[in-house]
Amino acid sequence: MQSKVAISSGELAIVHRVEVAGAPTLVFLHDSLGCIQTWRDFPHELATQTGCNYLIYDRLGHGASSSHPQGRRRQQGYLEAEADILIDLLQRLHVSQPLLFGHSDGASIALIAAAQNGNNIKGLILEAPHIFVEDITLEGVHKTRENYPGGILKQLLTKYHGDKTDDVFYAWADTWLSAGFRTWNIEHLLPQISCPCLIVQGEQDEYGTMWQLEGIANSISGAAKVEVIKGIGHAPHKEAGELTLALCTSFVETLNLTEGEY
Repeated sequence: MQSKVAISSGELAIVHRVEVAGAPTLVFLHDSLGCIQTWRDFPHELATQTGCNYLIYDRLGHGASSSHPQGRRRQQGYLEAEADILIDLLQRLHVSQPLLFGHSDGASIALIAAAQNGNNIKGLILEAPHIFVEDITLEGVHKTRENYPGGILKQLLTKYHGDKTDDVFYAWADTWLSAGFRTWNIEHLLPQISCPCLIVQGEQDEYGTMWQLEGIANSISGAAKVEVIKGIGHAPHKEAGELTLALCTSFVETLNLTEGEY
């Protein structure tokens, strides 16, 4: 079922499947240029494999959600603000003890939310997460920004974001490349995370190194499992879908899942 949820600064487009009574809920948090549609069939497949319900939403300014009222955001705390929105959304929809699945920026949002609301998060699946800014990340963003105006990426993103496409792109690129964002770091939050965590990254990820994975695994209070997939880049669920699905399914099945409200 697809609907919209009003928040203080606009409306979020959401899709949620509630077919299994009393089952836990997988919550999918897209990357910086993504939306509901860019997940493709992966959420449904993982929910089916694990017997979970699922929730996906477009962040403000993305996909079918409202435009961001501030336009292009260049603020150091935007990921923290998105974590606040996530926690509020889960409370409004009565989703207790969700499993958060975040990709890239979405993985960082999941980490922040788990640190702030840890007792209510059952587990984390993190694809290509960021906990601090690396040179390789800035190089990747800079290269993508240079190629964006006349490249195919803009055409692809327009399919998903329509007239919000430039705002989505430059909100990401200009924030990460801004001088103020260079010191962004959430390592201090990690010891507050006590839930189990699966961390998945492509060996050839163009936006981050293994230091991100090791930093999380060595700092969180809960158990962490790290999986590095050879021969792929920044989006394991797209580039190695079957293997990523199998890794995530195995992780979810090891959790002592309790029933939550929906």
